[in-house]
Amino acid sequence: MARRNKILVPGARQALDELKARVTDTNDPQDAKYEAAGDQGIQLNKGYNGNIKAKDAGKIGGNIGGNMVKEMVRMAQEQMKKNNP
Repeated sequence: MARRNKILVPGARQALDELKARVTDTNDPQDAKYEAAGDQGIQLNKGYNGNIKAKDAGKIGGNIGGNMVKEMVRMAQEQMKKNNP
């Protein structure tokens, strides 16, 4: 499946994939969406999933992205505390 989202910082894909794997408790960032779908009771298969509702697809991606943003904010706050004791 081709990635359509564009990352603004070249070379950041690996770090974002590692963050995605960390917030979803998986070893492989490609498995993150299947883990998130399973947690929400949404049947997601490897390969074509054009049969799922847009609402369900949004729940999967939104859950992952939301958790990634929360983790990045937490990391930034922690870094700010270290720099300004």
